[in-house]
Formats: sequence, C-alpha cells, structure tokens
Amino acid sequence: MSRRYDCSEPLERTKGIADAVSVVRRGELVVLPTDTVYGIGADAFTPSAVTGLLDAKGRGRDMPAPVLVGSVRAAQALVDDLGTYGQDLIDEFWPGALTIVCRANTTLAWDLGDTKGTVAIRMPLHQLTLELLKETGPMAVSSANRSGAAPARTAEEAETQLGDSVAVYLDDGPSGEAMPSSIVDLTGAVPRLLRAGAISEERLREVCGVLLSDEDEPEPEPADESADDDLTSAAKSTESAQDDRSAAVEADVKTSGSPERTAADKDAPPTDR
Repeated sequence: MSRRYDCSEPLERTKGIADAVSVVRRGELVVLPTDTVYGIGADAFTPSAVTGLLDAKGRGRDMPAPVLVGSVRAAQALVDDLGTYGQDLIDEFWPGALTIVCRANTTLAWDLGDTKGTVAIRMPLHQLTLELLKETGPMAVSSANRSGAAPARTAEEAETQLGDSVAVYLDDGPSGEAMPSSIVDLTGAVPRLLRAGAISEERLREVCGVLLSDEDEPEPEPADESADDDLTSAAKSTESAQDDRSAAVEADVKTSGSPERTAADKDAPPTDR
C-alpha cells in the first residue's frame, strides 16, 4: 500500500524523507518533486529497482532513466570525463534544469538499461529532493508518468498514473516548471543539444561558445545506387544511437548497498532532474 506525505507540513516532511530513504535502500520506488516535473525514482545501483522503475512506466531497457545527484562531487564520481565544456555548464546551470550526457565511469557496478556506455545526469534545484539525494546517493529518476502520457506536475497526478507500483509519494505541491530539462550531449568533441527545454539554446551557447543542434545537420545527399551498403548501414546505426540516447532521457522530467554507490555517497555532503 502506497504512503503519501504532505511535505508542506514540517513533521510530515521529516517523516516522508525518512520513509523514502528506507524505501530506496530496500530497492522500492518513490515519487519526488523536482524543479521541472515530478519524478519516479529508484536506487541507481540496484538493478531490480531500476527494472521496477521501467516496468512502472511501461518502458523498455532501450529507454534508460537519467540519474539525479545531490552534489557536483557525486556527479563527478559517476562519469569518465566531463569533456571540455562540462564543468562550465555545471558551474552555470547546476543545480537546475540542465541534464548532461557523459561517458559513464566504467568501474561502476550498475545497470540503468541499454545506455551504450553513457549516463544522463542532473542536479535539480529543489531543496526537498536534494536532501533526499544526499541521504540516498544517486538515484535513477524519470518523469512520474506512464510512458506516452503527460508528465505529472503534482503528486496526485503521479499517483493516478502509477498507483501502488510506488511505495512513497512525497507531495510538495505543484512542480516548478512545466518544461522538462534541457539535454546536452558531451560525449563528442563538440556539445550537442539533444533536447531544448527549460534552458534556452541561446543561453547554452553563451556558455559553450559552440553547440550543435538538429539545425546543424547537413542536408542529405541524393542517394547513390553504387554506394557501399556497409557505409549506409553504419550511417543508419549512428543515427539510431543518437535517437536512442535522446529518447532515453525524455522528460524527466532533465541512482543500495554496492561499494561504488557508497563511494559516491561519501563524496556528497550528508543529509532533482
């Protein structure tokens, strides 16, 4: 049976966070508020919990969940490299509505789905959720809705869609923004905008200086019947990989017990998407 806490009341807020921390450590699901939309979250280092999250949404492994962190240091422990522009983007927009896609730290024992070696990370601008994340460590979090439905902006909307598949609902009133987080891919030499969201493309360009987007894609050349089939297949595969990565971090929205998670937690101070 699900439990819902009115976090506008100080005592309920304290009880709700404590219950949510226990639930996450047991590998169960919680719904939490963020500065964009409500999210459904699970411990990022418990594969069965992440599978439960995807099942609750009606989503497959081909659309893995992003990861929310409670501190920049925790995020740095999860990635192999922030690239040339990653730290500048973090300094400017975190905590906030920016999700960055990076190469994942290969030493971490986790399974977020078919990520192709990447991870989408965000530090949300929401005090309640930051408090929760600093207790749980990184959480896999996606928008609190069934796949294909509108993202929930209230705990009530989330509960209507997800029901008893979620153990704890943290209700902190309507979420901050109707728009999801903006998503920037930092896995290449030049940052690429995967999704325009709460942070405008212009603002992102001001920080990066250069930012690729769909408009920068060259017009397709006329088909050459003599073209090598292998090259054609490779091009399609690359396009498919980019589409998969973009779909995997759809609105958010914008990760108990393994040694790797404990290390990330130690980096975060004790105590969104």
